[in-house]
Amino acid sequence: MRIATWNVNSVNARLDTVVRWFEEARPDVACLQEIKCVDEKFPAEAFERLGYNVAVNGQKTYNGVALLSKTPLEDVRKGLPGDDADEQARYIEAVVSGPQPVRVASIYLPNGNPVTTEKFAYKLAWMARLHAHARDLLSWEEPFVLAGDYNVIPEPRDAEFPNNWLGDALFQPQTRQAFRALKNLGLVEAYLQADGAPGAYTFWDYQAGAWDRNNGIRIDHALLSPQAADLLAGVAIHRNVRAWEKPSDHVPLVVELDA
Repeated sequence: MRIATWNVNSVNARLDTVVRWFEEARPDVACLQEIKCVDEKFPAEAFERLGYNVAVNGQKTYNGVALLSKTPLEDVRKGLPGDDADEQARYIEAVVSGPQPVRVASIYLPNGNPVTTEKFAYKLAWMARLHAHARDLLSWEEPFVLAGDYNVIPEPRDAEFPNNWLGDALFQPQTRQAFRALKNLGLVEAYLQADGAPGAYTFWDYQAGAWDRNNGIRIDHALLSPQAADLLAGVAIHRNVRAWEKPSDHVPLVVELDA
């Protein structure tokens, strides 16, 4: 089972690019983030023609996440538990059916900038809710994958120019500590487990020639439960997609499980 995660930065604006990648890569499951549309405006038909079942947690203009799967999606949950007043569409979770069912979540963790505003407090509170939910999921002792745009640069090695990010919410000590605490629950970071080579970035800003200078960061991650980590067969970052016409500023990360 190949599970992809990709912040597409507006699924309708980049539909041709996204569909091209699906046609070439053919993931079994895909977690999309920043789709930037309400549920009924998601171009489900384009993906259904390729054989995907679709579940969406959308929002007008901002945020939005989706799950696509070649097999039926069961037990779909929209929204991260812990704050019923949170209206931002940043989380969707479902069980991917098959001989070895796997629970998969698509995550769009808050950016948190500027650090001096309530946006950073919201980011840390959201991470605390994710921590609590992951702890609950672990108690079920089943394979699951929490994949998405975490907006976290875990270590200096995960940025080409780490000093450029010292004042950014993605690289704050509190942010990195919260990410470590999440992993310390017993989750395995797929990329580090299967590869771990430095310089494997998943995001390049559109500004200041970041792509041409390889001024990238690694902020898209897949965290696996121990039961899923036992099935881990490989990880690939589809870096070449960033050079396509009308690209997202993120590229797909694909995790392969023997499931």
